[in-house]
Amino acid sequence: MNYKEAGLRESEYLSLKKTLGREPNELELRIMGVMWSEHCSYKSTRPLLKKLPKEGRHVVLGPGENAGIIDGGAGIGIAFKVESHNHPSAVAPYQGAATGVGGIIRDIIALGARPVASLDGLFFGSEQSPIHDGVVKGVGGYGNCIGVPTIGGKTCYDPTYEGNPLVNAMNIGTVRLDKIVSSQTAKPGQAVVILGSKTGRDGIAGAAFASTELKDNTKESRPSIQIGDPFVEKLLTEACLEMRDAGLFVSMQDMGAAGILSSSSEVAAKSGVGMTVDFDKVPLRAEGMEPWEIALSESQERMLLIVEDAKMPEIYAIAEKWGLDATEIGRTEEGDYYRIYWKGTLVADIPATTIGSDCPTIDWPQQRPDLEARWNEDLKFDAPCPGQALVDLLGDSNLHCKEDIYVQYDSMVQTNTVVGPGSPVSVFRVADSGRLCAVSMEADPWGCALDPERATANLVARSCRALAVAGAVPGG
Repeated sequence: MNYKEAGLRESEYLSLKKTLGREPNELELRIMGVMWSEHCSYKSTRPLLKKLPKEGRHVVLGPGENAGIIDGGAGIGIAFKVESHNHPSAVAPYQGAATGVGGIIRDIIALGARPVASLDGLFFGSEQSPIHDGVVKGVGGYGNCIGVPTIGGKTCYDPTYEGNPLVNAMNIGTVRLDKIVSSQTAKPGQAVVILGSKTGRDGIAGAAFASTELKDNTKESRPSIQIGDPFVEKLLTEACLEMRDAGLFVSMQDMGAAGILSSSSEVAAKSGVGMTVDFDKVPLRAEGMEPWEIALSESQERMLLIVEDAKMPEIYAIAEKWGLDATEIGRTEEGDYYRIYWKGTLVADIPATTIGSDCPTIDWPQQRPDLEARWNEDLKFDAPCPGQALVDLLGDSNLHCKEDIYVQYDSMVQTNTVVGPGSPVSVFRVADSGRLCAVSMEADPWGCALDPERATANLVARSCRALAVAGAVPGG
């Protein structure tokens, strides 16, 4: 395998070669091709994202962890995150959407928060799109089974999305401010533990797949799709929260994109420790898996824990109670390295910071768009008579009631939903404090296509206005 087949640019390959002081082997090329992919590294957008405001009166935790947290009052933090699962949903609508929901829920769990509400942002070519029903059923199927209410969302239709939808999953959780868990607190001499499902071949290199253009023949991409089990994730949720309450781990990270590799190397890089992982110890559900498959598998319902040796017996006991595998697969150590052993042989040796935090950014050429020409082109149409214009407007799918979608979602499980789907703002009761939390999910793809900056600013203002009208204080 050469660096291009691994998905690396020439400059990235040369940078890696210089860091290692040698030619990277095939496993190392595969590792870096995924970890330096757009999906994992944000190498194109990081310079732009750094310009966004990160601090505020209510902000408890900003960028750098699995999700953000704002102060919900009474010592309770409100954790929230939105993430896309677009390509997988185009290839396998049900599982793509379902695992998008499952993945975002684990991001919330990774902070030590209990998932309490979900929202979805769906963008289809039309109501008749062949992937429409599968995506909707996937969102509902996972959320309904795991017992987290879907309390709102946004659905848009435009021919642009035909065959290539946007599927955004949002989850919100609550956590006591003194119980927040971090992925950056590992110390040398601690156990690296996998908790949850066994590792299989599903979803291998899904992060790299999500970073490339979708092929015309989507069947060719089907092996990259993860398969979710919401019932196992429910058990995983309760096990993690019980371990959190007992103070049994020092750090936690969900296994999402790039699986074991991403979760473990990111903990090492963020915590400033080295890590050695023994793939012979990883519980597998498929025979004959190669090291690169184990490293990059995106099998669902798995968490990575960093545990002090004295706490391991209690970790095993709680895992057994909830019917989950818990296996020590490695150790944290002094230094800046990430090493993988397989069949007693060192098969990969890369600095942890190189994998987890030192990806080169891409400075793409920039050109100011001709907004006036785009506006004029967009406004060219033959104006119909007022009566026909009204009929056309009423026939626009974007203005239709979305009840046929959200009626498939359980919006009342946990019994804390105050205002559910169908309203501009959704509201839920924070069980630990009795306070109310309002949330708004907005989108304007047409405005953003014409003027990305001003339309995005307007979306933020629109969301804040909706929250203010509902009597809420915008917090993040």
